[in-house]
Parts: sequence; C-alpha cells; structure tokens
Amino acid sequence: MKSLGVDNQKFIKQTSFNESDPQGGLMRQPLPMALVQAPACPGSDFAEFSSSLEQLVRTSPHVSLVVYPELHLCADLPVGGAAAAMEATAEPLDGPRDRALAELAGDLGIWLAPGTVYERGADNEIFNTVSVYSPQGRRIAYYRKIFPWRPYETTTPGSQFVVFDMAGFGRVGLSICYDAWFPEHARHLAWMGAELVLNLVRTPTVDRAQETVLARATAITNQVFIGSVNAAGPDGLGRSLLVDPEGSVLSEARGDESVVLDATVDLAEVTKVREYGTAGLNRMWSQFHPEDTPLSLPLYGGQITPGTWNSGHGPHASTSGAPAVVAVSAEGSS
Repeated sequence: MKSLGVDNQKFIKQTSFNESDPQGGLMRQPLPMALVQAPACPGSDFAEFSSSLEQLVRTSPHVSLVVYPELHLCADLPVGGAAAAMEATAEPLDGPRDRALAELAGDLGIWLAPGTVYERGADNEIFNTVSVYSPQGRRIAYYRKIFPWRPYETTTPGSQFVVFDMAGFGRVGLSICYDAWFPEHARHLAWMGAELVLNLVRTPTVDRAQETVLARATAITNQVFIGSVNAAGPDGLGRSLLVDPEGSVLSEARGDESVVLDATVDLAEVTKVREYGTAGLNRMWSQFHPEDTPLSLPLYGGQITPGTWNSGHGPHASTSGAPAVVAVSAEGSS
C-alpha cells in the first residue's frame, strides 16, 4: 500500500464560518477538520497509518479534528476477505490498538476519529465500532454501528446513539455507513444536540450516488452539518463530502482518488439556521407547541411529545460543558 503522506495526497480546502458567538456560556470557535478519503490500511500496519497521520498534521497544523473512513484500519485480507479480517483484527475496546490510537492523538494534540474497527465484545460478539480520541490522549467516546448492511454484514448491531462534546467547538454525533439510510438515526443525534454528524463510510458499490443525496437531505431535514467520509479506491468509490445545515456542499471529492477535504466550519451556524430557518423560511425544530396534542407513531410504538420535540431537549443536550459524552439506548433508556 502506498503511503498516504503529503507527497501523494491531494488536499481540497474550504472555509465557511461566521464570527464566533457565545453558546452555553462558552465562546465558540471555528472547527478546522480534515476528512481523509483513503484506501483501507492493513490492521498489521499501524506504523504506516501513524506515519501518514503525522505527515498530515505537519502539513496542516491548523487542523483540530481528523476523520478516516469506515474500517480504515481493518483492510480485507487477501485470503478470506472481510470475514477473515473481522476475526483477525477484532480486539476488545480497551485493547492494544485502542491504547496506541489514544497515545497517537495525544502526541499530535488532535481530536482523532481513526475510522471504524472490529471490536470483540465481552461475549465474543464482534461490533463495527468507531472510537474518538481527544488531544489529551484519551478515548472520550465510542459508537457501535446500529444498522449493519444486512445480509452482507454480519457484525452485531449496537444499541446506543452517541454524541460527544468538543470543548470550544460544539457537539458531534457519530454514524457509520448504512446508518445514513435510516432517517431516525440522524434525527435522534440532532435531538441529542449534535451540530455535526460524522458518517464514516466504506461504500464500493453503485449506491454511493444515492448516499451523496442522502447526506444533503439529512443535513437539510435536521439542520446539521454532515461529514460523509468514504474510502478511496479500490476499497470505496470515494465521493466524500461535507454539507452545511442548509444542504449546500462545502467541499467534496469528485471521484475515488486519495484526497483530504480540509475544511473549517463554525458549528454555531446550526443555531442560526434553526432560529432563522432554512433559506430564511423553514424551522422544523420549532414545529410543535408544548400545548399541542401528542402525535402517535404506531411504527415505533411511541409518540412525538411536543414539549420535548425541539432539538436540544435530548439528554444533557446543552453544549455548556459536562458530560462530554451522551449515549442513549436505541431501546429508549439512557
């Protein structure tokens, strides 16, 4: 595998932000991030991943958050493909790979989402999991893919929606590939206060065309930023993109080449779009009034309760500080 260092990695830069404004008692600042569209790295080749990440940070020292695609550190094996890679690379959540990634993020002083990995659970089940590491060298959040691409994927589904706070920047929700096809997923993250949803993807199939449409539609219907980060060829069809809360594409890869989307966004724009409306018109999160009659949802065996509809009414949804991580069970209990 060729190095993903600066010599053969193309960068696409985009800046979109307004002046910082107070949120929850904190002064916000624009978030510089790198969405890395790259082919998968063999799980046994952590040194190469580490080297390429170090090169990226040296080249773009302004970047605070670096994001890689789904299963970036778990490339299919020549013999046995994905099934063999799943068994060979699965580790406990707090295994050696986790410690190495935490140390790497701390050494570089960045927020790091290194793609998803195969995680071996306590009962020997295997999850498709993304962990996020802080500049202090700690794992501060992890999310297990709720919607595996059945029947093709055999990992055990996760059961919790997860958001985490980036102090001074805002709140981020986690999503993996096929999760994006279920509108309930992003809606729940937005309800929990997410302003940016990271969707880590490994799509080598023709439906990537539909996924790019879904990214824009999800951003519009939830009024959030969406970062859809797909693998480069030969593992994915690329076409990674970053979308703003009104559905405009801020940065995108046109094909499956190795490329870094270098973008700076102000997550406080989410609050402004929700206050003034998409295109200055539509305020979906203000649709219900507390006195409205609850709306039954027979599909889910539940209801929309008007008093808790507004985004930011989710568990601990303020971005003013602790807790840094919020996880809510897909079954409904915190």
